[in-house]
Amino acid sequence: MLLLTPSLPFPSISVPTKFLHLKSSSLFLIRSSSMDTPQPKKVAVCGGGVIGVCTAYFLSKNGAAVTLIEQSSIACAASGRAGGFLALDWCDGGPVASLARASFNLHCSLAEELNGPQSYGYRPLTTLSVSVTESSLSSSSSASNQTGPGPLPSWVDGPAKSPRTIGSTSSTAQVHPQLFTKTLLSKAVNEYGVEVVIGKAERVELAEGKTRGVVLEDGREIVADAVLLALGPWTKRFSLLGSIFTIYGIKAHSIVLKPKEPDRITPHALFLTYYPAQGGKPMDPEVYPRPTGEVYICGMSARAEVPDDPEQITPVPESINALKRVAASVSSHLVEGEAAVETEQACILPCSEDDVPIIGEVPGIKGCYVATGHSCWGILNGPATGAAMAELILDGHASIVDLS
Repeated sequence: MLLLTPSLPFPSISVPTKFLHLKSSSLFLIRSSSMDTPQPKKVAVCGGGVIGVCTAYFLSKNGAAVTLIEQSSIACAASGRAGGFLALDWCDGGPVASLARASFNLHCSLAEELNGPQSYGYRPLTTLSVSVTESSLSSSSSASNQTGPGPLPSWVDGPAKSPRTIGSTSSTAQVHPQLFTKTLLSKAVNEYGVEVVIGKAERVELAEGKTRGVVLEDGREIVADAVLLALGPWTKRFSLLGSIFTIYGIKAHSIVLKPKEPDRITPHALFLTYYPAQGGKPMDPEVYPRPTGEVYICGMSARAEVPDDPEQITPVPESINALKRVAASVSSHLVEGEAAVETEQACILPCSEDDVPIIGEVPGIKGCYVATGHSCWGILNGPATGAAMAELILDGHASIVDLS
């Protein structure tokens, strides 16, 4: 039985070109009584980090039925342990310039939509480049700031010199990455119907060269029209990708400090050239005060093997101790006794051979997509990657950025 019904004000209707001359009031939809509404596209997103969550958010917001599959817990790896630094133009001149700019702007709009300043610590930052030479004495109070008048905030009272502003409040910002990822997923679950499944994705199920879903380690099958593999460095464990590209891991360390006087710490991100007291090559740690009153310090990175379980990633004590020395050299507010160490941690960043993220449909496998290899820019580039992948999966092409 066929029913003729007047057209309804759907949010988006694609009209064939030959019908464009018709007025909307004269259009009618022909529907079968056995198929009253088109079924949404079913998409399985593997990976509960920032890339997977951003993609799930934009897919579900645009009508897809999304199942998010995560082995451990949401933002349990790099997306929960990163610094959350955002830069508008630091990738200019490179292959991801348009991705970074689009994603920086998406972060701004998402912060308005999700009340980012209160929900996940979104705020603009002034960003400085600073040179620090570690004193052989025990704390920053033993050496006076050598800069004189300049852009350094008063809390940076260690042996710092050559300060230079490299980012303004219009071009650099920050989020708390774990809170950002969880806030975005909460919105997707509560308002757009995303289903979260805890389980280890074992393989992509194929039939005649097309994707039909994901099989989990415990035997469960998630039926889907499309599958996105966004598992960071764990993406490489899928054998169907092994011959196409290489993803390796960089292990990065970080500490989170809680100063006794957090109000003294202003929103200035510091990118350091740090000369250890014992000599050797300079290091490049980074310092990010957070609006929560914490100070995040990261660095000490090296290539590392990727364990099977993200929870198995543990920090190297020597690297953690080096970051504590950095903190003490930068500010008397961050020395032992003036700041409590809340977290000592490490994460593994997913990197590609040419340092360019791998984003797109897997060659030769219809409906199977991948998004990984964002290295240290995963939090920055998460929103635009997610929006682009949603467009690619639902529309067949991405318009927010050129993925070619």
